[in-house]
Amino acid sequence: MRLNRVSSRKSFLIASSLSALSLAVLSNPAAAQDAPAAETAATQEDDSIIVTGSRIARPEFAAPNPIQTFDSETIELSGKTDVVNILVDSPALLGSATTSDTSGSNYGSALTVGGTYLNLRNLGTQRTLVLVDGRRHVAGLPSSAAVDINTIPLDLIERVDVLTGGASAVYGADGVSGVVNFVMKRDFEGFRARGQVGISQRGDSGNQYIGLTAGKNFADGRGNVTLAYEYATSDRFSQTQRLGYGRAGPRYRFVANQADPFDADPTTPDFLPLTGLRWADTSPGGAFDLDYDFVPDFTGEGKVYDPGTYVRNEPFTIGGDSTLQEIYFGDTNPQNERHVANLLGSFEVSPALRLFANAKYARTKAETYSQPVYDLYVQIYGDNYFLNERFGSAVVGDALLLGRDHFDFGVRRAKSDRETIRAVVGADGELASNLRYELSYTFGQLEASALSQSRVRDRYYAAIDSVSNGAGGVSCRISRPGETLIKNFGYIATQQYGTLNPATGNYEGAAVTFSPSQCVPLNIMGSGAPSQAALDFVFVDDLERLRLRQHVVSGSIRGNTGSFFNLPGGPVAFAVGGEYRSESLRFDPSEWTQAGLLLDSSQAFAERGSFDVAEAFGEIDFPILRDQRFAEVLSVGGAIRLSDYSTVGKTTTWSVNGVYSPIRDITFRGTLSQSVRAPNLSELFSPASGTYAFIADPCGIDRITGGVSPTSRQANCTAILNSLGINPATFDPAGDAISPENTSLLGRAGGNSSLQEESARTWTAGLVLRPSFVPGLQIAADWYDIRIRQAINTPTARELAELCVDQPSINNSYCANLTRDPTTGYIANYLLTPANVANFDTEGLDVVLNYRFSPGSLGTFNLRVAANYLHKLEFIPTPGANIDDDRLEGSAPEFSGNADLTWKYNNFTLNYGVNYFSKTLRYSVEDTRDDPDITLPEYLYVKPRWEHEIQLAVDVNDRFTFYAGANNLFDSKPDIGLSNYPVSAIGRYLYAGFKAKIF
Repeated sequence: MRLNRVSSRKSFLIASSLSALSLAVLSNPAAAQDAPAAETAATQEDDSIIVTGSRIARPEFAAPNPIQTFDSETIELSGKTDVVNILVDSPALLGSATTSDTSGSNYGSALTVGGTYLNLRNLGTQRTLVLVDGRRHVAGLPSSAAVDINTIPLDLIERVDVLTGGASAVYGADGVSGVVNFVMKRDFEGFRARGQVGISQRGDSGNQYIGLTAGKNFADGRGNVTLAYEYATSDRFSQTQRLGYGRAGPRYRFVANQADPFDADPTTPDFLPLTGLRWADTSPGGAFDLDYDFVPDFTGEGKVYDPGTYVRNEPFTIGGDSTLQEIYFGDTNPQNERHVANLLGSFEVSPALRLFANAKYARTKAETYSQPVYDLYVQIYGDNYFLNERFGSAVVGDALLLGRDHFDFGVRRAKSDRETIRAVVGADGELASNLRYELSYTFGQLEASALSQSRVRDRYYAAIDSVSNGAGGVSCRISRPGETLIKNFGYIATQQYGTLNPATGNYEGAAVTFSPSQCVPLNIMGSGAPSQAALDFVFVDDLERLRLRQHVVSGSIRGNTGSFFNLPGGPVAFAVGGEYRSESLRFDPSEWTQAGLLLDSSQAFAERGSFDVAEAFGEIDFPILRDQRFAEVLSVGGAIRLSDYSTVGKTTTWSVNGVYSPIRDITFRGTLSQSVRAPNLSELFSPASGTYAFIADPCGIDRITGGVSPTSRQANCTAILNSLGINPATFDPAGDAISPENTSLLGRAGGNSSLQEESARTWTAGLVLRPSFVPGLQIAADWYDIRIRQAINTPTARELAELCVDQPSINNSYCANLTRDPTTGYIANYLLTPANVANFDTEGLDVVLNYRFSPGSLGTFNLRVAANYLHKLEFIPTPGANIDDDRLEGSAPEFSGNADLTWKYNNFTLNYGVNYFSKTLRYSVEDTRDDPDITLPEYLYVKPRWEHEIQLAVDVNDRFTFYAGANNLFDSKPDIGLSNYPVSAIGRYLYAGFKAKIF
């Protein structure tokens, strides 16, 4: 579906921009402003600056919005060459997606592998607006406006500003949780190089970085051209590289307590950590059942199968021949490589006209290995050539492959290749002595491709259905006209081969992807048995492509009324303007995927979509008092933005703010705003496509009394299961290896063209202390409250199952998108689709401290502390539903913070940093609350994060600096049963680098 109303929006933009220009010229103000809006830190002739979150210049201490800033020095002192890994230490951005979240078994689409995305306040990457120099940036995801931070050049960053809430009126939609603005360096003079290498103390997970920046001023400083290039690479890091990590990492897993596996005793802990776990009845060489009693008899190598000791109520055994679960999940970090080149230029023709242009090209490549492909419960006919070759007289009929983890097929691998182009051209200058304008055009494009390999369904089942060719050899069963029964993923499915037409030599009556002569028999009897020729026949490259495009035209005028009207605090400042933006999406899965022919990936369809929006905005600030007794500053202001979307129609966003400083030492500030987020392209236009998921069944005997509403869950589950003739007291999907709890289930996911915008009401209130009796000390404390209503929510498959039964009744939209098998009661199918049904509420306290001091001749010290208290983080899936409390879970600890102390003495700089967050729950808030014996007290919480960093830099001379440091100085490890939490599994990390000013 494609919606376009471009021409009317262009007219709307031009009209609003011309109106703003006329109004500003007629006012003829007199005081100067020297910085355009994009230069968010440019110094003015007085103490006014442009700050992130506003287009109006004002005194820095009079800014109404709480902003946390990371400057270029902080970035360099971190020793990290990935921006997100720096920002994720900020309490406001703990939920951001690093490369660990888009690799191994975590990536949802191969297109996302290696990407990094910011998530402000744990409200979702799609609600965090990322800007570069105050302007929008093309997205890095097909399903979100989230920007891939890997495309932002590290060495060109002047600073990063993080602003909570209230940004939509200034910047437009998507910033309902706030804005992260990357302010880039400009007017660079000289040639600078920086290089760094790093490696873990265990000799792995290395990375390399080089950044080159060259700039030249010309025409007596009126012009500048700057060229910057950076290259960074990081090594692939697998979970298996830390199997000897003690109790940390994947070796341990929390499973049902074998002393009380069915939770019969309320005083006995339900789950305890065990090691040495293996996936029951599945092996790298195959677990074969020759007498069809669903008990493995032999391995594929012909050895009598040792099943080990079964772990009751779990799909695991301990010991035996089954596959170790700890080697199963692939990478923690992908192989990642990025090239980023930037060209920046500007030329001041006159004070009334400065021309500027920026161009960026970024290419990122990533590769990750996940879990192997596998088979569960596949029927092998009794006349199978390889079956008889291996087992001989032991074969008495059809056999059953209970499970085989196909490590010898090649572990699943995904490779992504993303190219991002962004260009900005524009002009700014003075219209009068205190009136400035800016016009700009921004173009952004992401072109991405992703490559993985998958088995073609009909080829695979034909290849393993191999028989004797009558001449002492083997061939595929090319003449069988019937069907092969395949019990896979817990369900009986049929693979139709059709009938062979001897005249043509082809199959007829069923769609197949090969001719009989092409089929190569595939031997799966034992690890290493498959031939490369058979694998080449079975596997195909699954290539998908994505293109996102963005066009933004923006014009604004900023000034004040100093020439004709002044309040006691000074002239009224204002900014007005207009903006036009269009976004388009093109997604093309492979023909194999679109036809649904692949066994290891779900069916997906081509996707097309576009929207555009025209907007007019205005902002004003009334400086009521200034430099008065008990009123160093008193000002109030506001902003409004009127938008017209081609998808959801007209929206209005607004904000009001106030600042009061009775004396210069203390400032009180506050904001109230209403923001909107329009649905993105995929939320609107994505066609229903296949997807796979593991689903922990909320109606299982181990979960039926849990959830956000235990009473509702138990009543609803009982009703559902009873209607199918199933006893809830014995319903145990967790203990069945073929249930969706333990095996990926195929479902569907798609968009919803009826979506409307979501809205957020945000307020902040805080104070800033600059005590004159402690020079260099600044403390800011701000309370924030964000409430999102009619939020667009797309549940995961597990959330869908839980939301269905955790409502007052099963007459809800979630149950409507879920079906169960009438025989087993297991979830059989599901549809994941977004809807305007959810509410999000979060509130908390941010505290930032900066203190710079110089005690005599001991050098200069700078202490920076950022801390957060999270008071609330709640999700309400539908109106009237029970609250899902997410505080204390995962990336939402109650307390979090980081501190850096930097000491500069002569030519030495020493930095020491600490990153912290408090303990978090191992299980959900609701499960912990409703199941007090869920585990032992010592395991209930995941340990707090304490991670220390140190760096020493030496200025060899005024042109060369050498530095070295260590991250995770004390080699803190993940908690028991967790692979990468609360700290990275990499451990102590050592690095060294240099900075050189060539000229």
